[in-house]
Amino acid sequence: MAGLAPFVVLCVFILGATQQTLNTQDASFCHGGLEVIYPELDIDKCLIIPKDRNLREKVSTVWKAPQIYFSRAQQGKALKNGRIQGTTLTDYLPPTPPHNTGLHRYQFMLFEQPADAQVSLTKQEKSSRGKWDFQAFVKRFDLGEPVAAVQFLTQNYKD
Repeated sequence: MAGLAPFVVLCVFILGATQQTLNTQDASFCHGGLEVIYPELDIDKCLIIPKDRNLREKVSTVWKAPQIYFSRAQQGKALKNGRIQGTTLTDYLPPTPPHNTGLHRYQFMLFEQPADAQVSLTKQEKSSRGKWDFQAFVKRFDLGEPVAAVQFLTQNYKD
């Protein structure tokens, strides 16, 4: 893996369901040992954020961007220690699912970026929060499959 740099992507997908447990597809999404750490919530596997302890409200309105850890990183000690370095393509925005729309998926994926790739967003991608073709983005920069991925499902904290 020499010459490759880590590249973390956060994606949001609307689930629109009221399930209380993860289905097989959601549970199998998480792999590779990626950790997303909020002040009172350690996400190291796929999960549904519970309503107790006001975690849904805190993740949406109180907490800032989480720390991202990848203990299996072969380069860059910063990622092993939760300090991502590199160019920020878009700033972190907290999960804010609309009222009465059910659960939404929030996914973190870690890709290995080819060293010679200059990853950037198009004008349309910059102007929308995830309302663009993610698969085309992955293909455009030859990112392949994620090295690691984790997701959580949450809904509006008032629901």
